[in-house]
Amino acid sequence: MPKKKKVLFAINSLAGGGAERVLTTLLAASEPWRERYALHLALLDQEPRVYAVPDWIEIHQLDARHKPVSGLFQLRSLVARLAPDVTLSFLTRANVANAVAMAGRGKPWLISERVNTSAHLGSGTGAKFAKAMVRASYPRASHVIAVSEGVVEDLVVNFGVRRDRVSAIANPVDHRRIAELAREMPSFRPRGAYVIAAGRLVPNKNFSMLLGAYAEAQLPARLVILGEGPERGALEARARALGIADRVDMPGFIDNPYALLARAELFAMPSNAEGFPNGLVEAMACGLPVVATNCASGPSEILADMAREAVAGPMDVDAGALVPTDDPKRFAAALRAVHAEPRRTTAGVAARQRSLAYGVEQAAENYWARIERALEHRSWATGDVRNGEIVLSSGVSQ
Repeated sequence: MPKKKKVLFAINSLAGGGAERVLTTLLAASEPWRERYALHLALLDQEPRVYAVPDWIEIHQLDARHKPVSGLFQLRSLVARLAPDVTLSFLTRANVANAVAMAGRGKPWLISERVNTSAHLGSGTGAKFAKAMVRASYPRASHVIAVSEGVVEDLVVNFGVRRDRVSAIANPVDHRRIAELAREMPSFRPRGAYVIAAGRLVPNKNFSMLLGAYAEAQLPARLVILGEGPERGALEARARALGIADRVDMPGFIDNPYALLARAELFAMPSNAEGFPNGLVEAMACGLPVVATNCASGPSEILADMAREAVAGPMDVDAGALVPTDDPKRFAAALRAVHAEPRRTTAGVAARQRSLAYGVEQAAENYWARIERALEHRSWATGDVRNGEIVLSSGVSQ
């Protein structure tokens, strides 16, 4: 029997988050490939694991302690010992570490970019350094897998990734698991009917705008915002200032959000930027109509099958509505229109149907197609590491 080729996946940790959930979902769906490949997973940081990994995948626990340089050298040391035939990393820090680890080894390596990189890294001295690292490493990857066409465009235009070395694979949605969890009783029960939003309480999610839009819309339903983060105090103060504090619930992070989503009347996504809005598709999988901003990246592709730039102004879609970013008046109008019957029911049915395009099996097949193509074509960047610095050069081998 021929020796199995080794595939090494890498990520910062499994401590929680969308990228971590996506990776573990893909790994669980990779069982059809385990007969041909030996699968390994490297975790850069030693943190409690929120998501489970199949027992037929070997886990290599590193201890970088969130320090980028430590992660670079620890992953490179692991790669030297393990000698994988191909690697695939998730999240920016792990992606850069993957570039260093595989430099000069003559083997293909792929990265998965989970966010709109320009928007996610922001500005400032630290952001400039992070962007420089992305520009130095991402273009050298055998292939870059983005979560949406908007992220593809950002990587090509702003980070020098060749268009023929990047493609979009949407995040998978595990409809079977969501349906099972949706049937459970929610751990939090709002007092009456409610519309719902979810995400980390940070400025980019723009829940402040949502509060203003909700106050103006005067819906006959409460507003529930799931998630935790540094903006909590400011959002609670804004709800009080708007006079809606008694109609807004912020229960924090909930282990099973699907039980709450499935009982809501509408899902609102007010973000200024996304990589791929997992929460949006998961809400659609629960049969919820949606009102979402036309932010970079993903909502227009999901809801209208169009590039963001092709959507001018607010737009009605089968599953609900797309609204320009940071526009509370238009968002309020969309909330009223989509929440009203019979549109609410018909949009919810359409949302559920549209979500089926983002199934787990399809995503796993697409990821493995990229991995196997890299192994077959043997076309990648090569390089070396000298004195802790990446020295890279383009190389093609047939």
